[in-house]
Amino acid sequence: MSETGASPLPATPSAHSPLFRAEHFVWLTARVLEQRLFAHHFLNGAADPVETALEAYRNEDGGYGHALEPDLRGPVSQPLHTGHALRVLDAVGRCGGQRVERVCRYLTAVSTADGALPAIHPSQRGYPTAPFMPIVDDPPSELLATGPVVGLLHRNEVWHAWLFRATDFCWQAVESLEKSHPYEIEAAVAFLDSAPDRPRAEAAADRLGRLVRDHRLAVLDPGDLAAYPVAPGYAPGEHHFPHDYARTPSSLARGWFTDAEMSRSLDFLARAQQEDGGWPIRWRQWTPAVAFEARPMVTIEALRTLRAHGRHIG
Repeated sequence: MSETGASPLPATPSAHSPLFRAEHFVWLTARVLEQRLFAHHFLNGAADPVETALEAYRNEDGGYGHALEPDLRGPVSQPLHTGHALRVLDAVGRCGGQRVERVCRYLTAVSTADGALPAIHPSQRGYPTAPFMPIVDDPPSELLATGPVVGLLHRNEVWHAWLFRATDFCWQAVESLEKSHPYEIEAAVAFLDSAPDRPRAEAAADRLGRLVRDHRLAVLDPGDLAAYPVAPGYAPGEHHFPHDYARTPSSLARGWFTDAEMSRSLDFLARAQQEDGGWPIRWRQWTPAVAFEARPMVTIEALRTLRAHGRHIG
């Protein structure tokens, strides 16, 4: 299917393109939010329907819940849900105004003593939660939760009192990383790509790039996966690739990899599309609902990554 949304019947020369196959998968399986996001990104859909679908996940405290991030079930607001909501708003150009002011008030209320965010607030207790996401009464500050949120707010030129302390935390956390794991590095990149101090961000990114290569945190040869360790606690085969760090060519992480390494990574991503048109999730699947809800999200991200790097998708 073309990106203008031509009817799938009768079949056209593009009927077997990645985009055509993914569209069928999304209409078949996705939540309304991901359907609206797909239409916005690939079918010239408007932003308003995306915002309307996202509103169903918002709570009165300004945060988001209701399993927006599928590994956390239940109605309560959580930092990970709220970070996901900000990514949606950013994707449709609506990350600002009173809406985001309310979000920042929620983030202030749940932040830790040093102004950062926990991955999971204790209010999650009593609701179904992925077993690899522990709930504790006094949760620590997490770059994993804080970095992407702070990066998004800076990219959208949002200013709030909470953001100053959270930014200081991110700098300290990123610049002190010695041993890490892929998701934490991705969170660091999300912060550095939009941090206001660009020379400092570039220097920090250079150091992280060396760490990623030295510790083999990115698969540089997809034909030899066994040569790359999977991080402790990750699912078997939960490898990460150059495209996971550098989702766009403008990312600071793009400089960590040669053109050949990035090309092999994108080839691997393109080949990962499954028979039903969707991409798989690689993390631990602890309940069927998570796989069902997360695969459309992963599929949209895969298509956006391929397109951002100049790959033809439809």
